[in-house]
Amino acid sequence: MEVPRDQMSLLIDNGLFDSAELLGCFLMSSTTSNTDMAPSARAENMVLFGDALYGKKEYRRALNVYRQAYQHNKLIPKQGTIASKNALPTGNRTLLTSPVHISPFNENEVKFKIGLCLMALHDIRTAITEMEGIPSKARTLRINLTMGKLYRMTSYKSAACISFKDCLRQCPYALEAIAALADMGVPLKEIQSLLPQAQSKSGRAPSDLEPVRWVQRYAEAQCAAASQDYKGVLEHFGCLSQRFPNNLHIMIETAKAEAAIGKIDEALLNFEKVRALDQYNITGMDEYAMLLQTRTDLSELNRLLNDLLTTDPSRPEVWVVSAIYWDKRDDKSRALTDAERGNLLLSLNRAEAAVMAFRRAQQLRPDLRSYQGLVRGNLAISKPKEALLAAREALKALPHSAKALTLVGDVYANNPEARDKARKFYESALRMEPGYLGAALALADLRAAEGRNAEAIELLETYLKDWADDSLHTKLAQIYVATDKLDEALSHYSEALRINPNNEAAKKGLERLERQMKGGDPDLVEEEEENEEEDAEGDPEEAEY
Repeated sequence: MEVPRDQMSLLIDNGLFDSAELLGCFLMSSTTSNTDMAPSARAENMVLFGDALYGKKEYRRALNVYRQAYQHNKLIPKQGTIASKNALPTGNRTLLTSPVHISPFNENEVKFKIGLCLMALHDIRTAITEMEGIPSKARTLRINLTMGKLYRMTSYKSAACISFKDCLRQCPYALEAIAALADMGVPLKEIQSLLPQAQSKSGRAPSDLEPVRWVQRYAEAQCAAASQDYKGVLEHFGCLSQRFPNNLHIMIETAKAEAAIGKIDEALLNFEKVRALDQYNITGMDEYAMLLQTRTDLSELNRLLNDLLTTDPSRPEVWVVSAIYWDKRDDKSRALTDAERGNLLLSLNRAEAAVMAFRRAQQLRPDLRSYQGLVRGNLAISKPKEALLAAREALKALPHSAKALTLVGDVYANNPEARDKARKFYESALRMEPGYLGAALALADLRAAEGRNAEAIELLETYLKDWADDSLHTKLAQIYVATDKLDEALSHYSEALRINPNNEAAKKGLERLERQMKGGDPDLVEEEEENEEEDAEGDPEEAEY
């Protein structure tokens, strides 16, 4: 052949896809002009050219070439095709188990490549259909893992579980498959049955020092995270961190669990350790940014965003960090273009769009945040029934979560006639998790709304004995203002801003209080600003300019 096929393979194996495409143009020209070339050789040449295009991320062109190759392969005699199906993939090329004269075309490998192109083009269902044409016994670890992800994206849970279980049968250390199964609610024992088993000695339970025990412990941690048992998460990852110190993944998961139960300072410390260990790590940095927006100044968020943008600006985590940064800069329109975040849409009073965003988030990964967003969004557009449905779905999914109980209480608290029900849910949440400040603040709000200000103050002051939290001080200040105890309110607003200088509610409350203490109208400035906004809304063209 005028163009050596092995040279084309060499370029592709070394990642030189631009060079491979150039050589591939000559290879394809030789292929089409040579009428004596066997269909098997034509098909293999097309696959090589498709590999070069896929490497260049020209997925549409690669898809077209792979499909042409597949059609040419249909012309190969059956014995050649049968033999080719026994080919074993090794690296990017295919190793044959039969003599050289048999076609090297691997039909299953090409189907998978077609599926990858469709996946890159976001045609997920067609990609699944293509990959389902690969017999289950011929599916490699990579194929099973990819199919599991595709099935999850289309909410085909049972098929996803089968694919991820097949992954663990092929490689019990595929931690990504363990995490996926746990997240889909597969029982721990079912997952552990697919993992290496530690041998017990003298009838005693296997120790964490056993070489394979850590994988079992990792599965326990992931199942605890999926069931919102964050204390269990900290226990399991704590044991793993003793055996694997300075483990980036463990540190990130630990920080996320600490943040979930309100241990903000500990979570921030762990994220800072992650940054010190690897400042260009992107995983989990969206969670870190969410904590930074309430606990540190803008400069740290700025540094984080710059590091992430120089690493990989295409990652979703970077979009989220960027959205948070611009939101803190009060440039909400730019934040919205960086990431269509439900919380930002709510802050822009676009509640209907926010509900749609939270629904998409729930479809991809149903968690407490998406339920909270759905509740807030539906309440904002006066749809209490939909809000209650979302809250009860959260409680059904997370029956042992104080946050889920509080969420149901929030919906009832929105209706003056259902405040008794709200109180019961808030009190149940505090019995389940006495340290959950979200429920304490909500219960204080409820008591204040009912005119029981003394009880609200007593509750908040009780929590302040154990938690020096800016939100507690802000809430106390607001209630003191409502009861005309301005000196006490001033003290608590000042303390809130000392703890967190970025507390916007405390800033605005303090400004309003100072105007009131000087004898002025505390709402005067706010009214003027509202009038300016109304004037701008009244003239769309002028507002746009």
